[in-house]
Amino acid sequence: MSTSSSPSKKTIFITGGNAGLGLEIIKSLLRSASTTTSYDILLGSRSLPNAHTAIAALRSSFPATASTLTAVQCDLASDTSLTDAIATIAAHTERGHLDILVNNAGAAYDSRIASGTMGMREAWNASWDTNVTGTQVLTSLAVPLLLKAEDPRLIFLASGTSTLAGTESKENDMLKRLNGSPPAGWPKPSTTFGGAASSYRSTKTGLNMLMREWVRVLGNDGVKIWAVSPGFLATGLNDSTPEKLRAMGALDPVIGADFTVSVIEGKRDQDVGKVIRRDAVQNW
Repeated sequence: MSTSSSPSKKTIFITGGNAGLGLEIIKSLLRSASTTTSYDILLGSRSLPNAHTAIAALRSSFPATASTLTAVQCDLASDTSLTDAIATIAAHTERGHLDILVNNAGAAYDSRIASGTMGMREAWNASWDTNVTGTQVLTSLAVPLLLKAEDPRLIFLASGTSTLAGTESKENDMLKRLNGSPPAGWPKPSTTFGGAASSYRSTKTGLNMLMREWVRVLGNDGVKIWAVSPGFLATGLNDSTPEKLRAMGALDPVIGADFTVSVIEGKRDQDVGKVIRRDAVQNW
C-alpha cells in the first residue's frame, strides 16, 4: 500500500473503483499512463478487502505501470467513513492535496421495488442518500484538498436517463422502454415505479443540479467541473447483469471509461460546467 505520492503524479480519487465503470476508469488511466503521464490512483470502495482484491488484479494486468494504486475505504452512506477517507487522502500526499475527484460511486434500487425486497420509501431514500447526499458530503469534505492542487478537477458521473428534455423521446427501443407509458387504469404494473428506474433517474437529475451548484460555489476558485454522461453501459447497475444489458443495446464499459479519462486529461475543457456526452453536450 502506497503511503505518499510523487510530486510529478496527478493524485486522483475514484469512488466505487473496485468494480463496474469505476474499475474500467482506473484501467483506462493505467493504459493512458503508459503513453502520457503516471497517476497516483486512490481506489475508493465500501469494502477494503474488495479494494485490495481489485488492486491486486490491476497490478497483475499492468505490471509495468509507473502509476501507484492505494485502497481507500469509502462508504457514501456513512459520514464517518467519508471523513476518514478524506483524512487518509490528506495524509497520503505531501501537500495534503487532491488533483482530481471522480464521483463515480452510485446505486440503483428500482428493481428491488418491483421484486418487493424493498419498499418504495426505503428504495427512494437509499437512492438519494447514496447518489446525491453522500456525493455532496464527500465533495464538501474534499474541496479543501482540491483547492491545494494546481489544476483541480471535479467530475460527477451523470446519466443519459437524467435529462428532462430526453423524457419526451421514444426514438429507439431503449427510450421506448424508459419513457413509455403503461396502459390506462390503476393500479399500474409493479414495474412502473420499479423496473423503469424512476428513483435512479430522479437522483441523476438531482445530481446535475448538484454539479451546477458546485460550479456556482467554486466559480472563483479555478476548479474545473463537469457531469460526465458515459452512455448506456453493460455494468451490474440496478441488480442487472452485463449480459442482459448488452442484449438491450448497452455498450462496453471501456467506452465510457475512456471518455471519462479524456475529460480528466483535458480534452473537454471547453465544456466546463456542462453535462457532457462523448459527442455532444447533453440537454438539461
